[in-house]
Amino acid sequence: MALVDVLIPTFERKTGLAMLLASLLGQSFPDFDVVVSDQTAAEQRYLESVEVQAAVAALRYHGHQVRLLSHLPRRGLAEQRQFLLAQSAARYVQYLDDDLLLEPGVMARMVATMRAEGCGFVGCAAAGLRFLGDVRPAQEGILPWEGPVRPEPFGPETIPWERHLVNNAANPLHLAKRLLEPEGTLRYRVAWVGGNILYDRAKLVDVGGFGFWPRLGAQHAGEEVVVQLLLLRYHGGCGLLPSGTYHLGLPTTVPTRDENAVALFGELIDEYETRLAGRATRERGAPGGTLDGWPSGQEARPG
Repeated sequence: MALVDVLIPTFERKTGLAMLLASLLGQSFPDFDVVVSDQTAAEQRYLESVEVQAAVAALRYHGHQVRLLSHLPRRGLAEQRQFLLAQSAARYVQYLDDDLLLEPGVMARMVATMRAEGCGFVGCAAAGLRFLGDVRPAQEGILPWEGPVRPEPFGPETIPWERHLVNNAANPLHLAKRLLEPEGTLRYRVAWVGGNILYDRAKLVDVGGFGFWPRLGAQHAGEEVVVQLLLLRYHGGCGLLPSGTYHLGLPTTVPTRDENAVALFGELIDEYETRLAGRATRERGAPGGTLDGWPSGQEARPG
């Protein structure tokens, strides 16, 4: 089993998917497999296209397992992401949007940061190259982590939304050029990061993953935002420079966003706190320092 499962939701983006897979081929970090979940209609499906199959064959030649799945009907991105999460048993899962291009060292830097910090997620914001000439000093108020990444107990009324501004347009590229020495990295505080996120799978599952998807209609947004807010609250998370992640600038495939999953943040906190309280009660009541009825140091085994 690979250390990282790269999870890619795709829909009507053949060129974007092929470019993303090709950039995975160039990663200096070798220990990953790939799962692609396509929700394109049958008559437009492209997983068997020459472009995609060439990149898949090259990845497989270099020892990466690649699974290409069709997952219909479409029930929204939260359900699509939960489906992908269910395909993985790796220690880390890396969600990549299907409209990105990655520099060769991105995964290596993200995994090294995750191992050092032990947090819930590490994100590399997708920069827009067409904004290179658009320098925005008012949006460059980056907040570096000075010590270890730690949980930040935000609630629905105290989310620091202004932090997302540093990830806009080409801000990550301008900040990296201004702040970093060659080969240097910088961890910074975030509200959320879009496009390229490495999660500790166990911590993602601990906060419920994307299991809230049945509460949303198919046309929604914010599913990764609310998950990252939960992880920030209970496990911590950070952004990382250099991002080494470029947005291709393709049109959105979610033009209608009737609901925002962030509206669930408060009730998801309540549900998590209830689970924590129940877990603590079971631990106190179990003999011999047991956890959920299993003696310490032993694993549950199927009967």
